[in-house]
Amino acid sequence: MPVYLLDGTEVFPPAREAERSGLLAVGGDLRPSRLLRAYSEGIFPWYSEGEPILWFSPDPRTVIETDHVRIDRSMRRALRATAALDVTLDRAFSRVIRACAQVPRSGQTGTWITTEMIEAYEHLHSAGYAHSVEAWAKGRLVGGLYGVSLGGYFAGESMFRLVPGASIRALVALLGQLSAWGIRLFDCQMHTPHVGRLGARAWPRSVFLEQLRTALTQPTHRGRWSFDREGTL
Repeated sequence: MPVYLLDGTEVFPPAREAERSGLLAVGGDLRPSRLLRAYSEGIFPWYSEGEPILWFSPDPRTVIETDHVRIDRSMRRALRATAALDVTLDRAFSRVIRACAQVPRSGQTGTWITTEMIEAYEHLHSAGYAHSVEAWAKGRLVGGLYGVSLGGYFAGESMFRLVPGASIRALVALLGQLSAWGIRLFDCQMHTPHVGRLGARAWPRSVFLEQLRTALTQPTHRGRWSFDREGTL
């Protein structure tokens, strides 16, 4: 498959034309309207500092259906161990995305969350489309994640933790709230052991794109988020 070079318009090639690696297109920019167009078509940016912007649509796609979250016995133990953490929504978006960029990960030597990416997603957050979940220990931010929400779809972008279990507690709390709002489709993009333990499944890209189209017929829960009630687990 060819890799497309984007121009100044916001038109993307069909996601089904991505390479085996998922790479679909190169170039363009990260202005909010282009990012929202990309997510609505099952495409997301993923590149490193010094590279051009790379746009991906992998096949298969790892997805959690929020009304079918699986929490096994070991996961329940991990959640009990973090019961003292407070979990919030959209309390500290900029701090969360910067922590996702800065906190080291096992097996990784750098980050794909560039300064350009941080600024772009902060703009999406200000516009009410990007959201963060925070885990706090006595007022200290110790874990969280962020992503983009459109209609009945949430694209999870990155997570971090400073104490064991903090990011998982934040993720489980978010999945519960998304389900309550009818946001059924949680896009993990790639498989990790953590999301696998929550029941994530690998969908063929064609199935994912079909489900995404259905999810986007719902209204977007836009604006600053908060949990419907305290004690979301």
